[in-house]
Formats: sequence, C-alpha cells, structure tokens
Amino acid sequence: MTTWTAPEAQRVTEPMTGDERPMLQGWLDWHRQTLLHKCAGLTAEQLRITAVEPSSLSLLGLVRHMAEVERWWFRNRVCQDATATEIYCTDDNSDGDFDDVAGADAEADFATFHEEVRLADAAVAGLPLDHEFSGRNVHTISLRWAYLHMIEEYARHNGHADLLRERIDGLTGA
Repeated sequence: MTTWTAPEAQRVTEPMTGDERPMLQGWLDWHRQTLLHKCAGLTAEQLRITAVEPSSLSLLGLVRHMAEVERWWFRNRVCQDATATEIYCTDDNSDGDFDDVAGADAEADFATFHEEVRLADAAVAGLPLDHEFSGRNVHTISLRWAYLHMIEEYARHNGHADLLRERIDGLTGA
C-alpha cells in the first residue's frame, strides 16, 4: 500500500515590474504555490500534525482553509455566486476547515484547493480591478481590495506554514 504525499509545487517568481493586474495576480499565485511548497513531500499523516495544544492548526487545515477563502472572496462575494457555499465549515462547526482534519482525505482536499483556485481565477478574469461588491458588514469593496486581502491572507498563513513545517521535519526556508 502506498501512502499519498503532497506533490512538489511549481512556484514562478512573482513579477517585479509591469501593470497592476498581472502584478497582483503574480503575487497571489506565488503565495498560493508557497503554501503548497510548504506541504510538498509530506504524507497525509504529517499534513494533519497540529502546531501545539490546544491549537488545531495544521498544514492540511491551512490548505482546506485557503480553498474555503478562495471560494468565499472571489466567487461568493466578488461575483455574488450564491451557489459557492462553504466547503468545510458548517453551522455546527464554523472552523471545520481547521478542526475536522483527523479523518480528512488529504489528496481530495488538495484537489479541492486546486479546483477552487482555478474557479476563483476564472470567476474574476473578466472583471476590472475597480469592480465593486458588497462586503460583510461593510459598504463597498473593490476587486483590487480582494486581491490585496488574499495576498495578505496567504502571507500570514504562509508564516504559520513555515512554523508547522519546521515542527514536522525541521525544514526551513523559502
């Protein structure tokens, strides 16, 4: 019986110059791939290892969370797609993306992440950065803000991923 391991990530260097949209997309893509890079080569069991008690933070939880966040911001909020409901979070557990990893299928969760990234990019591809939508508890937000928020969200969680990976096997670095 073979054990599934997270595949290598194909990171492309973020753009250093250019128009705003390709730079935002480039940085977002770089951070997406950085999260996957932090998971590369680990087994499903290793991906489930939590940080420290009582935290439920794990690399698999981060991948599941970011799939949820991709869907929420780009499809549900920006495009107002009511069918893009939560994937892992429920009324019973709003932190299901982080909490419910013990029996989770890591390979399926990685496939979900990749699909949500693809769908998110497709959903906003034709929208200008000035496209506006209603946010939760705020008046108006632009697609530009959503890109910046997603970059910030990944950057923060990639810091968590650094610490988790070091705890699992000592690997550090970019």
